[in-house]
Amino acid sequence: MDAADEGELVRRVARGDRRAFDELYRRTAPWLEVRLRRRCADPDMVAEVLQDTYLTVWRAAGSFAGVSAADGGAQGSAVGWLWTIAAHRLVDAFRRRARRARVPQVQLMPDTAPAAEDEVMAARIGQELEQALLVLPPEVRAALRATVLDGLSMREASVLLGVPENTVKSRVHRARIALREALS
Repeated sequence: MDAADEGELVRRVARGDRRAFDELYRRTAPWLEVRLRRRCADPDMVAEVLQDTYLTVWRAAGSFAGVSAADGGAQGSAVGWLWTIAAHRLVDAFRRRARRARVPQVQLMPDTAPAAEDEVMAARIGQELEQALLVLPPEVRAALRATVLDGLSMREASVLLGVPENTVKSRVHRARIALREALS
């Protein structure tokens, strides 16, 4: 592969050129898939990582193009940049799989019904929690959703939300304080 050609394609993708994206995909996806398959035997996970990788390339091509322009035209390898994204996505996929494997499956007895008191308390707490979440500012709710519901690390949430990691930490901290006060 000619690195200069792929670098130019990524810069064009950064400007929203769909044909450049299609060409970049055509040139690099087979190579990237083989490389991922060497590290992961699960074809579904490889397909998911490929999809996530190219979605990230479409969204973040400006970060590669910006670095290249800041170097005075000297560019890093676009294929290397692409592999770095794919490798990170593969690690993320392995982490998600490990988290799912650690969650114990609780089997309920089919003939056991929860006590009426438990149902009333769960409904009450659920309504209070829902109301408390609705009061939170949207950016605080988003940080809480990314870290608690989606299970992302603070660093991963900061990338997803496009804010510094410390901002995510402070938003989650504010959310927890607000929820604790609302539910006490």
